[in-house]
Amino acid sequence: MKRIISTFALLFTLAVNAQIVDTVKIMQIHTTDGVTSFEIDNIDFIDFYYKINTTTPVDTASLNELVYIDTEADKLDYKRELIQEEVAQAINALQVQFAQAMGGRYAMRGGNNYGEKPASHAYQRQYSFGPDLYAGYFTIPHYDFMYGRHTSTYDLSADFNSNALGSYTIAKDAFIPLLNTEQINNIPEIKAINLLFYCITAQEQADLAGPYTYFDDKQNLANPRVYNNVRSIYYAIVKDLDNIVACLQYYENNRPDWYKEMIVSVLSQFHDTNPKFYLESDMGFSTYIKLANSLKLRMAMHIVKVEPATAKKWAEAAVAPENGGVIESEWEQQGLYPIFLGFSHPLINIINSWGDLVLSASLETLMMSLNHPYSKAGYVFDNNNNEIFNEEEEETLPTGTRICGLRSGTMVGTGQVYSINQLQAFSKINTESWGMAMPPLYFIKWAEVDFLRAEGALRGWNMGGDAQFFYERGIRNGYFDCPIFVDQSPYNSLVEEYMMQETATEYWNIDPTGEGEPWKSPTEIGVKWNDTDDKETKLEKIITQKYIALFPLSTEAWTELRRTGYPKLFPVLNPEDGDGSLQYGDIIRRIPWVPTDEKTKELIEESGIKRLGGPDEQATRLWWDVDKANF
Repeated sequence: MKRIISTFALLFTLAVNAQIVDTVKIMQIHTTDGVTSFEIDNIDFIDFYYKINTTTPVDTASLNELVYIDTEADKLDYKRELIQEEVAQAINALQVQFAQAMGGRYAMRGGNNYGEKPASHAYQRQYSFGPDLYAGYFTIPHYDFMYGRHTSTYDLSADFNSNALGSYTIAKDAFIPLLNTEQINNIPEIKAINLLFYCITAQEQADLAGPYTYFDDKQNLANPRVYNNVRSIYYAIVKDLDNIVACLQYYENNRPDWYKEMIVSVLSQFHDTNPKFYLESDMGFSTYIKLANSLKLRMAMHIVKVEPATAKKWAEAAVAPENGGVIESEWEQQGLYPIFLGFSHPLINIINSWGDLVLSASLETLMMSLNHPYSKAGYVFDNNNNEIFNEEEEETLPTGTRICGLRSGTMVGTGQVYSINQLQAFSKINTESWGMAMPPLYFIKWAEVDFLRAEGALRGWNMGGDAQFFYERGIRNGYFDCPIFVDQSPYNSLVEEYMMQETATEYWNIDPTGEGEPWKSPTEIGVKWNDTDDKETKLEKIITQKYIALFPLSTEAWTELRRTGYPKLFPVLNPEDGDGSLQYGDIIRRIPWVPTDEKTKELIEESGIKRLGGPDEQATRLWWDVDKANF
């Protein structure tokens, strides 16, 4: 028996370390009435972990060891026999939880803990004081805010960064109680869809700060204690996504009409992220499948440098037609649509009313060097809205001269108005254009999916087409406008000419205050696809265009910047204003936890640090963020 167990352990170790096989062999040991028998099974590489750890959950301190714990939240008994009375009772009993879950989806894109639609304060805390700055989209022009101080891009302010959980806690508290009720199991498709949105917020949270109490959270524990490493969280999410897709695919051909009518009734009342309903009176059931697969594709690409074989497997499964495929049209994109939900994009108020952000010099320079449609003043951004003085040279940049970005990391002073802070004159967004374009707050954008497929094809994966096709389609559909208005958008009239640009335009960023030296654009690639380019140049083109197309979804833009090093942006000034772990030229790799109470400090020391694999600092890389070449 000892030899058998040793062989079993060896097989497990080889499977974990090699990560180049699709299946492994497992020896099942059965004992009945004192008689022991053995059975050899071939099982899927990923499922191997779940078979082992579902039977004996392990609390491991390892950075990379996979842990899986079955929870009530991810139980999807989608082939169960349906009883109409039980389904009706469940729907009636869960009305409050359905409404709370709707608020959870709002929270993922700037809603608050009252279940309200996205608004400025919650959005600002989720995006503006973190990922918006870290991705290089915007810069803060002053340090005095209503609830605290924030002096520069990498300033680690406990006023705004006390736990690094962003909107996750609000969304989790909305989804998890519903997913753990007994009644929800009578309507598995509704459970699957709400689990899908939890998967999205869980993935985004893992990429912001790293390990957290994922399995404890899914069990709705009042006092979660065990942090899970990012690798375990990723694998668990993908397992859920596969079950969600299976559940929703089973629905179409196996559910009675009376049940489908009930499901559509719930979705039409409580799921307002699906534009097909507003435009076609169709709940677009397939769009949930495509959203799940698109999330799996996103996660596959995130891990390509740390687990390339698994990344390829996940990606090819995600796009496979038999699995339902990924987002491939404008109305398959799910998100929060201001035109349908009746709210304004929070950035309009944060930037133009409060003066809390201005355009970054990096994004300005990137747009100008590529002559991107966004570089046309009055479309997305305005020219400087007032004079900017260079006291040392006694020069003045007149009002309305150019789109003018502020350098990331600038140490800012006080003042939300121009009369006491001239940094308020730097470029902001065009309120009229944003009001007319009504940009959606996507969960996953079609253009992002196309750029993911372009990169996959570049890596030799089966993505259902070649890299050039997906790259060019991603650019054409990379506009920030609501798709309803794109025909009238400047983007639509400029994009074809933009795509023909073979080389970058030499562009120098000039600081009109005179505080910094002129900086030359680091972008030298063009836009036009060229088959003779090497792989690295093609990847830079793909990620650069993806970065612009994602705007203003800074969470994913920052992730891709960390993963690939693209696009090439200016170094962030004054990185030492953070926690001291970053040097000039570094980019922030994660949001530290920065605990402010003794209980949280204890949990982080006991559990979090071990699974992070490094100190609780801005420079510590997450599991998928490895320091190695892209190819």
